[in-house]
Amino acid sequence: MKYDDTLNQCIRQLKLKRYAASTQKTYLYFLKSFLYFHNLPIHEINEEHVKPYIESLIDKNLSQSAQNQAINALKFYFEKVLHKPSHYYFFDRPRKQFRLPNVLTGSEVLRIFNSCQNIKHRMMLKCIYALGLRVGELLRIKLTDFNKERKCLHIRQSKGNKDRIIPMPDSLLIELRRYYKLKKPEVYLFEGQKGAGHPYSYRSIQSILKKAVIKSHINKKVTTHTLRHSYATHLMNNNIDLRTIQVLLGHNSLKTTQIYTHLTDSDILNTPSPIDFLH
Repeated sequence: MKYDDTLNQCIRQLKLKRYAASTQKTYLYFLKSFLYFHNLPIHEINEEHVKPYIESLIDKNLSQSAQNQAINALKFYFEKVLHKPSHYYFFDRPRKQFRLPNVLTGSEVLRIFNSCQNIKHRMMLKCIYALGLRVGELLRIKLTDFNKERKCLHIRQSKGNKDRIIPMPDSLLIELRRYYKLKKPEVYLFEGQKGAGHPYSYRSIQSILKKAVIKSHINKKVTTHTLRHSYATHLMNNNIDLRTIQVLLGHNSLKTTQIYTHLTDSDILNTPSPIDFLH
């Protein structure tokens, strides 16, 4: 059964509301899945069909995060595309799992950098760690985003369509100037194989990091976001306050940033076990 008109309406609304490209892709995936799961004429599908669909995802052992994304996608469809009242769509959401992120030690971060012989590859990974960037933020940096006088970087329209300012460490600026003179980027700081005006690809940078981790003999699951987690954790270890770290990371809520306190609380980490008191 074809749902092209409905999907096109959803695409238009997502673009009008300036949802991130990754969010658009995810929402469309779950909307397609929802429509084809029921395989009914579009006018017969309503909010009562949501629960059996979500239950089918649970039966497939889909992650709790993915279940939440599916619910958000369907809420968007009913409320923003069909313009239904929002109070009709209260869905029981799965309980969110609490997992501590993987974090690298300072020496592991240095080993990763040192394993990259290509200056562009090394500088991309260094920028993610040194500035606490999401990989999408890194790839969207333009030369015009730098303020040389204030020694800062303007991150534009990031997650949640928010801007923020990040201070640039002198050591990174020196290396970036060396990189600029060598590679001569024209629009984006890190341009892809297509040249000027074309940013580096997300998939390529993930591949670069994976190879660097293997060469560094690090036996941890490491992604580009691990470098961002390490940035925040290392700042806390150096007594930077939580509110400052929240602003630097671009978190909406302090609760999101507080996860790093579980990784750095010296009182907890230095608490002895009762076995130490046995004689």
